[in-house]
Amino acid sequence: MRVLMVGDIIGRPGRAAFAKYTAMLRREKKIDIVVANGENSSGGKGISRKSMDEMLRGGADIVTSGNHVFDNKEVLDFIDSEPYLLRPANYPDGVPGKGWCVYPWRAKNIGVISMSGRAFMPPLDCPFQRVEDALRELRDECDLIFLDFHAEATSEKAAMGWYLDGRVNAVVGTHTHVQTADERLLPKGTAYITDLGMTGPSDSVIGDRVDRVLPKFITGMPQRFEVAKGPNIYSAVIIELDEKTNKTIGIERVLIRE
Repeated sequence: MRVLMVGDIIGRPGRAAFAKYTAMLRREKKIDIVVANGENSSGGKGISRKSMDEMLRGGADIVTSGNHVFDNKEVLDFIDSEPYLLRPANYPDGVPGKGWCVYPWRAKNIGVISMSGRAFMPPLDCPFQRVEDALRELRDECDLIFLDFHAEATSEKAAMGWYLDGRVNAVVGTHTHVQTADERLLPKGTAYITDLGMTGPSDSVIGDRVDRVLPKFITGMPQRFEVAKGPNIYSAVIIELDEKTNKTIGIERVLIRE
């Protein structure tokens, strides 16, 4: 069994690249399930009805998110009715949406958790404590469990990988939009990578137009960012699992440049 986990989809270019290369990978790599981070899918920030529908048509089975999930208020109209759209589980109680889901696949139940970090990120509940709540609910119901940890600090993501080693099938980081080259199986069998990277314009500053971002750094003055155009990059990992034992047996990094 193979699960494809795709890094942050950036705007319209990212949605197009996601649909194109996800279809290709499904055929060539025999992908069974696709988990994609979609928090930047609408204009670079947030999720709209249109961007959600395009990601589902483009091959996403489960859509995770992060700190920008509510930037497009349109998401509030449908986040509670989409069974496989997740916001970070460590938002306070009462926030719309859910932080984990159970996805049925053949005779198995696949648990997926979305979580946000706290280092250099908006203040939320402790992700290490909140993931225990998710595991208590998912452990008996699910055969496989995957975590998208949307965090800024490399150290926080690495700590989460070690914290969950042997208790989940994979811990993948998102948020920085730059793919790391540290994919590995941890000693107790959990697949780990610090950051999946992004799916969107490669000639950009993490997805946004260079000419809009540079003045922000040079002058310190506010700027209106805009999703870049041009060739795309597609960033992901493939998690391979033994269907008989439910153990993770491999992780393969995917980086496609147009």
